[in-house]
Amino acid sequence: MIKIMRYLKPYLFLVLLGVVVLFGQAAADLNLPNLMSDIVNQGMLQGDMPVIYRTGVKMLVMAFAGAVCSIVASFFAARLALGFGRDVRSAVFSKVEAYSLYEYEKIGAASLITRTTNDITQIQTVLVMGFRFILYSPIMCVGGIVMSLSKDKHLAMILLVSLPTLLVIMVGLASMVVPAFTTMQKKIDQLNLTLRESLTGIRVIRAFNRMDHEKERFTQANRDLTNVAIRVNKMMASLMPIMTLIMNGTTVAIIWFGGLRVSRMQMQIGDMMAFSQYAMQIMFSVLMVAVMFVMIPRAQASAVRVNEVLDMKTEVADPAEPQTPPQQSALVEFRGVSFAYPGAERPVLREISFVSAAGETTAIIGGTGSGKSTLAGLIPRFYDATEGEVLVDGVNVKDMAQKSLRAKIGFVPQGAILFSGTVNKNIRFGKKDASEEEIERAARTAQAYDFVSQMPDGFETEIAQGGTNLSGGQKQRLSIARAIVRNPEIYIFDDSFSALDFKTDAALRAALKKEIENATVIIVAQRISSIMDADRILVLDEGRLVGAGTHLELLQTCEVYREICVSQLSEEELA
Repeated sequence: MIKIMRYLKPYLFLVLLGVVVLFGQAAADLNLPNLMSDIVNQGMLQGDMPVIYRTGVKMLVMAFAGAVCSIVASFFAARLALGFGRDVRSAVFSKVEAYSLYEYEKIGAASLITRTTNDITQIQTVLVMGFRFILYSPIMCVGGIVMSLSKDKHLAMILLVSLPTLLVIMVGLASMVVPAFTTMQKKIDQLNLTLRESLTGIRVIRAFNRMDHEKERFTQANRDLTNVAIRVNKMMASLMPIMTLIMNGTTVAIIWFGGLRVSRMQMQIGDMMAFSQYAMQIMFSVLMVAVMFVMIPRAQASAVRVNEVLDMKTEVADPAEPQTPPQQSALVEFRGVSFAYPGAERPVLREISFVSAAGETTAIIGGTGSGKSTLAGLIPRFYDATEGEVLVDGVNVKDMAQKSLRAKIGFVPQGAILFSGTVNKNIRFGKKDASEEEIERAARTAQAYDFVSQMPDGFETEIAQGGTNLSGGQKQRLSIARAIVRNPEIYIFDDSFSALDFKTDAALRAALKKEIENATVIIVAQRISSIMDADRILVLDEGRLVGAGTHLELLQTCEVYREICVSQLSEEELA
């Protein structure tokens, strides 16, 4: 909880102002019982109505001052807590954006969403209440104790019994519920995960008629969360009856022993009334802290989870002194590269070496799970090679700033990802200052212009979240257009032509040759027809490079490549 509070530094001035205001409110509240005591004592003894009027006016002024201070303190508390929540959410989002795929997959999308929304909201709520009550309650408690001692030291002994009892109960209860709240947040993660999977996979669920199964999964996750929440709230619910019992017992003890002292002329009635009011203010301040104790354990559990996101070190980080390539040569080189995912038993890639220069097209093919996409992902540093070097323009990618490295690359992922917004905005995502002419040219090259122009609003047509209002091939072509408009030095197509028919595939590749003749092109493919014309074809088998050359050369020298060709091409095409 303490680590995350570093984001409160910009708001220290507001905190100080809030404390000053709370002191003013406490002074007003604590003075009221004293003024009541003056009315009772002086009015009864002297029968002096002007004393009552004067004291009454003072009480009204103090009450008004306390109300103003309360409003100002609430404003400061809300302003501070909401600003804090905004800053932490921004920090979490920025941190997640800097994660490598390993950290992202380690925590999981559902948990990251929960931590960015629910967890930060829990902390923010506690801050709103905390700066209003946690700072105010100690002032009231200490001030009340001082004022009650000034009225009657003997009667104040009652508070020495009730206050420590309350504190012990609260601390003990808090120690029990913190682990329960941690479990509760994990159950919320699981609920979000189940809901997210059901929503994103709705087509598969309906296609296989698994609606009832998904309902049962969600019901089970919902039931687990409910059971944990009920167990926690049962523990917390026991606090209020105990608090009420102790408060009422304290009141009875004050009246009982105070009455005895009044009867013995050791105390005045007004002082006893004032003491009773101070005692209630002390107990009420402790009660407010008790209410906060219901919220603080959950906020503490949430703060730990948020700190896990903020403190996690990224595996892929920029070097202290990034290097800049001496020339823009669009050269990609692998030198003895091996890669293993964290915790994996064996490497996915083993001793891969090749060079791809500007104007060349290098294709990567192999069986499922042979490491094709992993190899392509090492170039933009989605992961770092565990052995060997990946070089771009003669510089190891680990020695380059990620931003400058990725500015050289136009990447088209295996799964076409589009964002909500217009077609124009999705293509311009590759280059934010792209002109209308550049966007249109990229769409024509990607064979997307025809279907876009037939849409109701053309390039201003809205695309639904995830591109659900487009077919797979349309999404794929817009993804390719997004990379083309970037006009990068290096193009990486990660199985990006799989959703296209053969005619569109051929037309797209023919148009691409004109656009990317001076760039380095890396193509990951499953279809032989997409890569037959490549300058170099790399054949992977179980993470090893088992063949490299042109299509005709590999047909003669690489058995793995020939098997792939036989499974896809006719005898005439092979000949």
